[in-house]
Amino acid sequence: MGLWTLLEGFLLLANALAILNEERFLAPKGWSFSEVSTSGGAKTLKGQIIGLIYAAQYLRVPLIVLNAITILMLDCW
Repeated sequence: MGLWTLLEGFLLLANALAILNEERFLAPKGWSFSEVSTSGGAKTLKGQIIGLIYAAQYLRVPLIVLNAITILMLDCW
């Protein structure tokens, strides 16, 4: 496994986290940001994962740019 393959894997994971919908997927399973912030569980593993999901959702525009760069790089090789 090369470095490029590892970077592609992280990009795919970030894309997967960015498309999760809170109302339809996260909230019914108890993974909403408001639930963690009100209970003070931001330092737990669940709170850290929810924070990572929200960070990926916040950075959707840079993810679009990184996806475009990745596609262009793969087409050129």
